[in-house]
Parts: sequence; C-alpha cells; structure tokens
Amino acid sequence: MWFRCAALAVAALLPAAFAEAELPGTVKVGILNDMNGPFADQSGRGSVVAAQMAAEDFAAQGGGFRVEILAADHLNKPDVGVQIVRQWVDREGVDAVADSVNSGVGLAVNTVMAEKHRTFIATNVGTSDLTGKFCQPTTVQWTMDTYAMGNTMARAMMGQHADTWYYISFDYALGAALERDSSAVLIGLGGKVVGSVKHPLGTTDFSSYLLQAQSSGAKVIALADTGADLINAVKQAAEFGISKKQVLAGLFTQIVDVDSIGLQAAQGLTVTEAFYWDLNDNTRAFGRRFAQRFGDRVPTANQAGVYSSVLAYLHAVKAADTIEGEAVIAQLRKQPIEDLLFGTVTVRQDGRAVHDMYTFRVKAPSESKSRWDTYKVLARIPGNDAFRPLNQGGCKLVTN
Repeated sequence: MWFRCAALAVAALLPAAFAEAELPGTVKVGILNDMNGPFADQSGRGSVVAAQMAAEDFAAQGGGFRVEILAADHLNKPDVGVQIVRQWVDREGVDAVADSVNSGVGLAVNTVMAEKHRTFIATNVGTSDLTGKFCQPTTVQWTMDTYAMGNTMARAMMGQHADTWYYISFDYALGAALERDSSAVLIGLGGKVVGSVKHPLGTTDFSSYLLQAQSSGAKVIALADTGADLINAVKQAAEFGISKKQVLAGLFTQIVDVDSIGLQAAQGLTVTEAFYWDLNDNTRAFGRRFAQRFGDRVPTANQAGVYSSVLAYLHAVKAADTIEGEAVIAQLRKQPIEDLLFGTVTVRQDGRAVHDMYTFRVKAPSESKSRWDTYKVLARIPGNDAFRPLNQGGCKLVTN
C-alpha cells in the first residue's frame, strides 16, 4: 500500500556480487517525486519501477554492493521535499536522491544534498538554473532542462517560419524557466513574443487563456506547462479549433500526456523529448521490459531517465569506491557514458548530462498502428547543440 509523504523501501535488497570495504553494505537511493498529483503519470510509481530495474541490472552486470530503493511523495511542496530528504539522509542513511520532478522541489533538495555531501540525481528537474546559478558539485541533471526543450522547439518552429509566439505558462519555477529560455532563443533567431499569460498549477479551465492566445494572432501558442495542466489545455485547444490556424507547441510534453489527451485532440501537437520508446532496438527492448512490469504502459522520458541515471550512479559509486557526492559526480564526468536509452551521455563541469534531444509531431489517428505508436520524428538535435553552452549558465564550477 502506498502512503503519501512516507519513505518506503519498495525493492528487495539485491545480493552483492562482492563486497568492497570502502562502501557501506547497502547503498540506498531515494526516489522522490509526485506520486498522486499532476506529474504522477510522467514519473510517479513508474519511476520507482525504473529504479528497481536499474538496481537489478547493476547486480546482473557485476554489482559490488547491495542496493535498496526507497520512495516518497513530495506533494509538489519544496518544504515537504526538504523534510523527507533530511530524514532520509540523517536517519535512514540514504546516499542519493533521484527524480524529484518539480523544479521548486528540485532546487530546494539541491541545496540540502550539497550540505550533506550526498548525490542529487536530478533526473527530472526541468529548470536550467539547476546547472546555472544554483549548480552544486554533488548534482547531476540528467534527462532534460528548460533550455534544451525551449531551444529545440524554437529552432524547429523558426525553420517553419512560425516566428510569432504567445505563451500560456505555469505560474511557478518551471513555467518561468521554459518561457525565459525558449523566448531568448526565439528572439535571438529573429522571432517575436507577442504576449503571455500565467496560470496556477492545477488549472482545469483554460478557456480564457486560450481565447487570449487565439486572438493574439500569434503563429505559435506555446504551452509552458506540463502534466495534467498541459493535458487540459490541449484538449480545450482542440475544442476551440486552435490547431487548424495556429501551431500548438508543448514545451514539456510526454507520451502519457498525449495518451491522456487522445490522438484525435492531440494530432499535430509539436513536442520535444529526450526519449521515445520506439526510437531504436534498445529503446524498444527496454520499453517492452518496462511495460511487462507496469501494466502495459511504456516508459516516459522521465522514467527512462530514472533508469539510466540511477544505473550510471551505481556504476560511478562502484568506480569511485565512495558514496561522497562530490567524488561520485567527479567520476561521472571522467568519460562519456554509453547509455542504451539516451546514446552517448557526457556529464559536464556544471553537472549537466548532455545527450541528443528530439522534436516530434503527434500522429493523426489514421497514422497510428497501436496505443503507444504516438510520434513522428521531425529532427534529432545533437546534445551540444540542444543544451545551453557551458560558459553561458553562470555556474561557479565552470573553470574554462
């Protein structure tokens, strides 16, 4: 049974292939995310399953120590997230915290983990400030960030001469960062922001926001939100017929969001993602394994990111022979990681994990062959082009 805000050991202890005296007998990884709210489908319990799979695969690849996966719901409240993490580290000996979907929570946890000298695997914290002005030597940001998503989308839209934008944005850290980062690229390429409006987390009625966007005459209506809010916005945009005259761009959209919307309403929606289960043989194999364990649901980019980042962390702990966060992150930076799901991953001085990003267009119902046959690939953006240049983030750790 799942309990809100309670840290639960959800994976059996995995047998160690051999013991290393320098490491604790059990390395504990806490999966902190939204288990019941607007981001539950993107991360939630599926992220816990992904972390379990990473722990099992680590053991199968040689292991070196026992691994325990814990989980808790931060309720999308930074103070709750901080309370959980302090208890985890101080009382339960947790060595790393992963996922942490929600930028506000992620920024708060980032500080705590640095104070504790433990690793923050910020798998799904969207704000690019995490590897900018708030960067820490104990943090790696894995799957995506607002700069990469906004940059990728802006370049794709400008390539189609869609050069005027209107934003409908979350009124919290993620929405602000998405709007800031994408508009900077848009304006730099010669585009223009003609207006914006903000909405609170958990909005159900987008009619007034959509009407404002529609009447603006912007060629692109950019949704700088995600989860349940984005789902509601896209469904209502379809009712208004917006996509027939304006491009609807989801700056932070995942496959479960499109599934909830349905292809009839979502068709033509343009999205950016770091992962899609049907990209290649490796992603399809992982997608099948995951679906067998999680109710025939394919992994989201968030959940795939948890698997890859936790597995990379465990191997880095083994190689560094320590759980100290600074040393583990330094180990991750030593050489590129050949990851089955994200391809070649390079961890930079600022903690940003760099890999390819993708632009997709949602298929029409007539184009889809099955429930999860959702995207058409529009472009693959190399990581060095997708993510913010190292010298532009303002990270104090960058030395050259």
